[in-house]
Amino acid sequence: MQASAQRFISLDAIRGFAVMGILAMNILGFAMPEWAYITPAAYGGDSLADQMAWLFSFLFVDGKMRGLFSLLFGASMMLVIDRATEKGENAAMVHYRRMIWLALFGLVHYFFIWFGDILFLYAIVGMMAFRFRDWPPARLIKTASIIFAVGMLLWGLQFVGLQYLQYVATQPSANAELARQYQAMMASGGFDMNVAPEIALHRGSYDQIVADKLSDWHAPIMTLLQSICETLPLMMLGMAMNKNGFITGGWPAAHYRRWAMRLVPLGLLLTGALAVWMIMTRYDPVTALAIFFFWGAIPRMMLTIGYAALLIRIIQLHHDHPMLTHVAAAGRAAFSNYLGTSIVMTTIFYGYGLGLFGAVSRAELWVFVLAAWLVMLGWSKPWLMTFHYGPLEWLWRSLARGQLQTMRR
Repeated sequence: MQASAQRFISLDAIRGFAVMGILAMNILGFAMPEWAYITPAAYGGDSLADQMAWLFSFLFVDGKMRGLFSLLFGASMMLVIDRATEKGENAAMVHYRRMIWLALFGLVHYFFIWFGDILFLYAIVGMMAFRFRDWPPARLIKTASIIFAVGMLLWGLQFVGLQYLQYVATQPSANAELARQYQAMMASGGFDMNVAPEIALHRGSYDQIVADKLSDWHAPIMTLLQSICETLPLMMLGMAMNKNGFITGGWPAAHYRRWAMRLVPLGLLLTGALAVWMIMTRYDPVTALAIFFFWGAIPRMMLTIGYAALLIRIIQLHHDHPMLTHVAAAGRAAFSNYLGTSIVMTTIFYGYGLGLFGAVSRAELWVFVLAAWLVMLGWSKPWLMTFHYGPLEWLWRSLARGQLQTMRR
């Protein structure tokens, strides 16, 4: 297989795996109250099957697929910039127009389809990452590590402090006033996990759901502030991996095996320890949030990079396998698949559609995930055999370029 073909199958197939994996976690946001994503104690953790479904997702999926998507975004961004430069185009103009339109897509997605949008986040962070386009891989990796460490420090100060307060305030000998203040903080901070209003809202009308999100207009900005110290480093790592050949399959097979063996087993072991901690605290919301934002960050990063190495090695060994070509096609149409699943799943679960919000168990949601995967794998390849782009990829490209792109092959 030629190097260029190997490069694209690597990028597209990993993106395909990532967009499929993202759905496995997003399904909770489509079908259950937001707290259910953080802890099964909030919703959907009653049966053993539900708890096993949580454990599987927590160990193998949660955050890792989004991490892969972020790596691929950075790597693909470099490809677009390099191609524009090679064609004599203004790379900055090409890049920023793409990001502006992506940000607009993200805002439409958030306010009018689903609250769990990441497109606005990626667009704004992508604009920032352009500043580092000419940096060598070593500098990108070093700076990404520093930004990631700063984010860890900030989250650690917040959540380790909160966990310490929880410990002190819940001791039998705790000061009565301190205990009262702690309980008041838990109630006012939303830690009571009162999901009834959210269930009622999402079983209601489309107008009600949109109005609720419009009233919370600053939420995309808050998501940006919360996520930037993880998303920007991942994009920078993706840029470095494009430059040094890692993400495009240009390294020797032994190197990918070595990195996968270094990172995946240890990352899973650490994530397993966090899962045990969660279970021992009976999925306590403070512990769950601390793990989500702080304690789980390093294992999540390890598994993201380890998964990338493992998947590239699998792609190298099986690049001609028919299933892999379908996954790669799903990756080429990742934008359409990502937004398409939001439209389909909200229609299934929200009140203006089938109204199944909060009515399907955590374990049963995997039926919807598997069905959506079959649809992704089923439509993407035949479509791309006829057309150059997925439908939303074509729209995004046409808007960013300021003219309709050739669609049919």
